[in-house]
Amino acid sequence: QVQVVESGGGLVQAGGSLRLSCAASGRTFSSYAMGWFRQAPGKEREFVAAISWSGASTDYADSVKGRFTISRDNAKNTVYLQMNSLKPEDTAVYYCAAAPLIGLVVTATSYDYWGQGTQVTVSS
Repeated sequence: QVQVVESGGGLVQAGGSLRLSCAASGRTFSSYAMGWFRQAPGKEREFVAAISWSGASTDYADSVKGRFTISRDNAKNTVYLQMNSLKPEDTAVYYCAAAPLIGLVVTATSYDYWGQGTQVTVSS
């Protein structure tokens, strides 16, 4: 079983940057695909980014391509989401998730473990 805890959210002005971290417990972290999702008020949870178990493969939602970067450090059991050129429409609660799969996982239903989320607010 894996537990994940997000951190790094906050309030930032449009055009600014934030880096989210997701710390995972468990000795098999490197065997898990990881992903970031977000949910804005009144909207459904949506895919943001995913990374394979090795970090060799990544995928992004079209809305964040070129602005966000997902990475992982398996030695530290941590996944990161670097968010640059933030826009007000990026405002949401961001969730980290883990799936016991080695490839890229972009669908929320494929993830078994979820964090509590961290709030990101981008002011205009």
